[in-house]
Amino acid sequence: MDVKILGAANEVGRSGFLVNCNGTKLLLDYGVMFGRRGTPPGYPLHVKPKDIDAVIITHAHLDHSGNVPSLFVSGNTDVYATPPTLDLSKMLIEDMLKIEKNAHPFGIPEVNNMMKNAKEIDFGQKVTKGNATFEFRESGHVIGGSTVLVESEGKKLFYTGDIKTNGSRMLREMDTDIGEIDMLITESTYAKTEQTPRKESEAQLIEFANQVMDRKGILFIPSFSVERSQEMACILRNANFKHKIIMDGMALKVNEIMLRHPQYLRDPKIFSEAIKSSTAIIEHAERKRAMGEPCVVISPAGMLVGGNAVYYLQQLAFDDKNGIALVSYQGEGTPGKKLLDTGKVATRGKELTVTAEVKQFQFSGHADRKELFDFISKVKGNPKVLAVHGDSESCELFANEIHEKFGFETFAPSVNDEISI
Repeated sequence: MDVKILGAANEVGRSGFLVNCNGTKLLLDYGVMFGRRGTPPGYPLHVKPKDIDAVIITHAHLDHSGNVPSLFVSGNTDVYATPPTLDLSKMLIEDMLKIEKNAHPFGIPEVNNMMKNAKEIDFGQKVTKGNATFEFRESGHVIGGSTVLVESEGKKLFYTGDIKTNGSRMLREMDTDIGEIDMLITESTYAKTEQTPRKESEAQLIEFANQVMDRKGILFIPSFSVERSQEMACILRNANFKHKIIMDGMALKVNEIMLRHPQYLRDPKIFSEAIKSSTAIIEHAERKRAMGEPCVVISPAGMLVGGNAVYYLQQLAFDDKNGIALVSYQGEGTPGKKLLDTGKVATRGKELTVTAEVKQFQFSGHADRKELFDFISKVKGNPKVLAVHGDSESCELFANEIHEKFGFETFAPSVNDEISI
């Protein structure tokens, strides 16, 4: 068995790993990487659909799923994912194509072909392809999100995709009972940093929400539409928050998908109650009307890049009774990062100072340094370890530390590298 690195080496984005199991070729993820505004998207190395036996999508985020339709421009292959991953991938890829018109080498017909060739599988369900078998395990990262265990000719490879080992209020913890393995491909996103424990972040957010309500303000929570928006609603519901909760934008479509797949949630009842008790905004005219009293507004985009978040920011950012809770990662060059660093937003062609109270809370869907090392400590066997899906420094540092602590042979591979077991 050997692995060719197609992407996500020393970077976060465009994940892709081609696993050759004595002639049976499995493609693990095939994502897109978004550059700064005005720069074209990045893709993993090209593979021909006729040269692979299946593509396996660990989860719906576009850096793992977004380039799969390119395999259907001049051919096709089988696509394996959990039911929520397939539903969410289709939604997110279609939205990407709508926003970035003509930026990608494929369109809606290829997305439709991808879905026609899709095979739904659940956690723990073994699939045989030629000389290989593979199965999904829970990752704790996003609904339907999976790790992948591949077996061939007595060798076992485990690919984490993205993981949150402790799970969240929404999701069960990661399944780490994988037995002895010969190769581990692990994400390294937060290998250098430790995050605030989830319970502390939740308590801090609830306290902030109550402070804003006490001064008769409105709390705006710009959130990623997949998982983060829903998690915020569940946190408030679980704390018996008494005020109105507004949900808007693509998060509403995600709500519908998640309600169709309750078996993938930690507590479907809390989730269902949180969503059904919130106020969904369908039309623009409803937005201002809904904010006529102290309330919480949850709406994409998490980094304040486009979406309905722009409207809410303009309405709420310049009143000191209001609050803005940033609960998503804020990428360099985004309006959210600018707001954090400077306290200013660009609106209607001007840079204005925000007077609403702005706070940031850590709710990452990725395992931090402590979680990653706890996971590695449970790994059985003597695997080769590939540290990927992090910046160059994170991957190299993580690989070196794993070698020092556990004695495993480690790599911080580059694109086009091939590693065998």
